Amino acid sequence: MKDFRDKVVVVTGAGSGMGRDLAVKLARLGAKLAISDLNPAGLEVTENLIRETGAPVHSQILNVAEREAVLDYAQAVVAHYGTVNVIFNNAGIAHHGEIERTEFKDIERVMDVDFWGVVNGTKAFLPHIIASGDGHIVNTSSLFGLLAEPGQAAYNSAKFAVRGFTEALNQEMIVAKHPVKVTCVHPGGIKTAIARNATTSGDHDAKATADFFDKYLARMSSEDAADVIINGVRKNKARVLVGTDAKVLDIWVRLVASKYQWVTAKVTGLALSKA
Repeated sequence: MKDFRDKVVVVTGAGSGMGRDLAVKLARLGAKLAISDLNPAGLEVTENLIRETGAPVHSQILNVAEREAVLDYAQAVVAHYGTVNVIFNNAGIAHHGEIERTEFKDIERVMDVDFWGVVNGTKAFLPHIIASGDGHIVNTSSLFGLLAEPGQAAYNSAKFAVRGFTEALNQEMIVAKHPVKVTCVHPGGIKTAIARNATTSGDHDAKATADFFDKYLARMSSEDAADVIINGVRKNKARVLVGTDAKVLDIWVRLVASKYQWVTAKVTGLALSKA
């Protein structure tokens, strides 16, 4: 997928953040866009930005956690464009809270969107992407799909699952000799609204947690992140690390192995005590 011109590209979670920037940048590269989000207002803004580029766009409200809706959506996009070449399974949510204080429903909600949303999008579009003869599946995991963090069990679970699912899919496409490349994306701290929209459990203050993320962890703009992802897809990379933090911490975890857990626990505890 070195050239997106005239390729039909699906982007979920396109109503804001990386999803919006991916969609607009791909439109400028000549792609035909199919965008979706659960937020009507945000999705409309993205649609208008795409139309300003002159690129065609199919826009639809979609909850990626609803499997039948995603299956119907895939059929609608194919009916509209005739084919699909690429999907960016980008939609995601977050939750902060220790396991002992987090309700089952909070973990399930994150898994439904962040993991099952990726599975639903992949399964729904995979036959069409294979049939296109020139396809690519791009699934968004996270830095937290490379290492675990206290208070992020729900998010870690989903993002580690996305990583395993995507890496297995990549190998299966190679074994089957299908004309489909697969990329797993691991963003570090990106300046998006995901932290500010996150739910919390226990003693976590939602605003304080979001402020801490925005001030100390979010280092890269979503526009720059989108450029890194698109370049990685163009190079057919199986894994794309987005941000210096993702690259450094990935190496660190590889070097120290399970010892990273003790260090991360101590550093996180210290940071929270000063927040």
